[in-house]
Amino acid sequence: MQLSRYIDHTLLKPEAQNAQIEKLCTEAKENKFFSVCVNTSYVSTCAQLLKGSGVKVCCVVGFPLGAMDTASKAFETETAVKNGADEIDMVIQIGALKDRKLDYVRDDIKAVVKAAQGRVVKVIIETSLLNHEDKVLACKAALEAGAHFVKTSTGFGGGGATVDDVKLMKSVVGDKMEVKASGGIKDAAQARAMIEAGATRLGTSSGVTIVQGGTAQGGY
Repeated sequence: MQLSRYIDHTLLKPEAQNAQIEKLCTEAKENKFFSVCVNTSYVSTCAQLLKGSGVKVCCVVGFPLGAMDTASKAFETETAVKNGADEIDMVIQIGALKDRKLDYVRDDIKAVVKAAQGRVVKVIIETSLLNHEDKVLACKAALEAGAHFVKTSTGFGGGGATVDDVKLMKSVVGDKMEVKASGGIKDAAQARAMIEAGATRLGTSSGVTIVQGGTAQGGY
């Protein structure tokens, strides 16, 4: 199992600076990670730094709360695509899900899928804030909206990925969508456990440590 090809090398901290973004891209190229995952203001920088490398540029939209309006998420997605984003990780409207406004949740995702113009869209459902039924309904909404992945967590919601959540999400979406595990994955054993549970992508700031076989302290 070549763990590097599962990894979205992630830097989403609000205090991230340009030098750290440059380092992220260098590490991604050196380790042949699948992508870097950054906030949208760094998309153009990453697209330039990674040009021709084979490493994709992934960015987050509506992050980390998911509570902004649909038009704003769609506009942020359009801008990111223009600036060179290959993949979009968007956060659902969690309150609407809990209010069972499921049409709103689905249409919110669908607007981002449309704005992404065929690029991969991953839907962050923020599992740490959801009960079992919420998780199932969130996955179904993402599937109905035409997204490509469901993703466990932002890493900012008080909890991260668990093997049980990955298994549950995969059981709902089956072969129609993929699952991204993110938040708290700090070593190779955890990474492999997520993959064995059904994840095909891992969001982590500990990618270098994971591929080198160590254990990271702190981070996403």
